[in-house]
Amino acid sequence: MELFQLVEEVKEKIAKVKNLAELREIEVEILGRKGKISLFLKGLKKIKALEERRRKGKEINEAKSFLTELIRRKEEILARQLEEEILKKEEIDISQPGIKPRKGHLHLITKTIWQIEEIFKKMGFAVADGPEIETPYYNFDALNIPENHPARDLWDTFWLKKKNYLLRTHTSPVQIRYMEKKNPPLRIIAPGKVFRYEATDASHEIQFHQIEGLMVDKKVSLGNFKAIIKEFFNEFFSEETDIRFRPSYFPFTEPSVEIDIKPKKTDKWLEIMGAGMVHPKVLANVKINPLEWTGFAFGAGIERLIMIKYNIPDIRLFYKGDLRFIRQF
Repeated sequence: MELFQLVEEVKEKIAKVKNLAELREIEVEILGRKGKISLFLKGLKKIKALEERRRKGKEINEAKSFLTELIRRKEEILARQLEEEILKKEEIDISQPGIKPRKGHLHLITKTIWQIEEIFKKMGFAVADGPEIETPYYNFDALNIPENHPARDLWDTFWLKKKNYLLRTHTSPVQIRYMEKKNPPLRIIAPGKVFRYEATDASHEIQFHQIEGLMVDKKVSLGNFKAIIKEFFNEFFSEETDIRFRPSYFPFTEPSVEIDIKPKKTDKWLEIMGAGMVHPKVLANVKINPLEWTGFAFGAGIERLIMIKYNIPDIRLFYKGDLRFIRQF
C-alpha cells in the first residue's frame, strides 16, 4: 500500500469511529511500535539513493504528524461526547430523598500488590521498601551502569533540580540498599512506584509500579528461579501457565533472560518480565563475595500483570480516577 493510500484510509476510519476504544485500536495499528507507519520507516533502508531516502523519510514523518494530530482531535471530540453523556446520566433530582454515600474500597493496583506479596511470602520472601527519590549511585552505578554507559539510555529519567537526585526508574535500588545492610542468604521482593520520562500511550505511562525480586544464596541457579516464578504465575493467574526463557541483556545480570508466558485463555506468548543471575560486579559493590554467593533477580510491571489478568486494554485507565472503571474491581 502507498503512503497516501494509507493516510486516506485512516482518515475514513477515524471519521467513522464511535468510541475511544476503537480509536485506540487504530492508533496502535497505525502509530504503534509495530504499526504501519513503523513499517514504512523500516522500509527506508531499502532505498539506496540518499536524496530519495531523505524525501521519502520526510513524507513519512509528515504523514505520521498529520495522523497523530487527527487522532488527537478525534480523541478530544469523543471525550467531550462521553462527558456530555455522563453529565446527562448524573443529573440530580433534588426533590428525591438523600442517598447514603457508597463505601470506598482498595484500588486494583493496591489489591494486586498485596496479592503478590502474599504469594511470595508463602515462598519465604520478605517485602522490602525504599525511597522514590534516589541518587545516581543507587539507581545506576551500583547496578553496573556507570556514567556514560550506553545502557543508561534504556532508562528515560526524571532528574530533579537538586543536584544528583532523580525519580527512581526501577525498584532495583531497593535491592542494593537491602544487600548493603543484610548478609546473605537473602530472599526479598521490592514492590513500588517508578518513573520514566517517556511518551504515554496504551502500554506506557510516566509512572507505574514494579515488582522486583532478589534471591542470594549458595549454588542458586536459573533453575531455582524458574521453579519459583512458575509457582508465582500459576497462583497469580489461578491456572497452569506456560513459561519460556529467551536470552536478553541487562547490565546488572549475567546471563540475562526475558520471560514470556502463555495463559490458557490465549495461544500467544506474551513478554512479561526480565530476569537473570545477579552480575558479580553488583554483588561486589555491596561487599558480597561473588565467588561464594550467587543470586537471581527479576522485575515486572504490576500494571502489565493486571492488564493481562483482567484483559484491560489501556494502562492510562489506572490513573484517570474514573469510578466506572475503578468500581469494576
